Amino acid sequence: MNDTIITVSDLVTRFGDNVIHEGVNLTVRRGEIYGLLGGSGSGKSTLLKQIIMLLRPASGKITLLGHDLMTISRKDAASLRHHWGVLFQGGALYSSLTVAQNVGIKLREYTDLPEDMIEDLIQMKISMVGLPPTAAALYPAELSGGMTKRAALARALAMDPQLLFLDEPTSGLDPIGAEAFDKLLIELRDILSLTVVMVTHDLDTIWTIVDRFAVLGDKKVIAEGTLHEVLQTPHPIVGQFFGGPRGQIRSRDGK
Repeated sequence: MNDTIITVSDLVTRFGDNVIHEGVNLTVRRGEIYGLLGGSGSGKSTLLKQIIMLLRPASGKITLLGHDLMTISRKDAASLRHHWGVLFQGGALYSSLTVAQNVGIKLREYTDLPEDMIEDLIQMKISMVGLPPTAAALYPAELSGGMTKRAALARALAMDPQLLFLDEPTSGLDPIGAEAFDKLLIELRDILSLTVVMVTHDLDTIWTIVDRFAVLGDKKVIAEGTLHEVLQTPHPIVGQFFGGPRGQIRSRDGK
């Protein structure tokens, strides 16, 4: 698992006079679950959007699957986007479409597969994320929070991506639902050979399923590595995350 699949080097992000990132560096390895952790305003979601080419940094370099995203052509960028799936915060399902229609939208837009095969693939993806077949006909407003996350995950997996990007995937879920979603991510990563990059503030997720992660603070990455490696970092922001009451409780539970 030493094959680097994403590299972020000397990344600078500005919105007007507001500097969000000032020299961000990190690496993501193939096959791992990688977390982006940081306080509110540290630029976690902004960084994720830059990696998936929704935002462009002021300077620096992002390399993904061997492509330099700062110099990539439009044609290559369009092709590259088919190699990943995204689960946005809150699911971002199309409210006027059923679960099945949401899952199948990319299959219908970007492939020439016959309709019966698309229908079979939709049902397979819905089953893969642990939803019952009856969920296919439901609209987003008829779903619970956990079902919404799973439906959005099925849509993200529709094109059999190599990479999966998640923005706060367990946000809004109760502890039981969040734990079940975390277990599902591990199963899917292992079965589908996925590389997963997630923005999260969920300490349970960091403790239980993330292989490596970066902590953003002071406009850069202040620590990166396994949980054990990050905990050795003497930076006060690391101490605030893992030395506070919630972190100490999770540490005792994780013994």
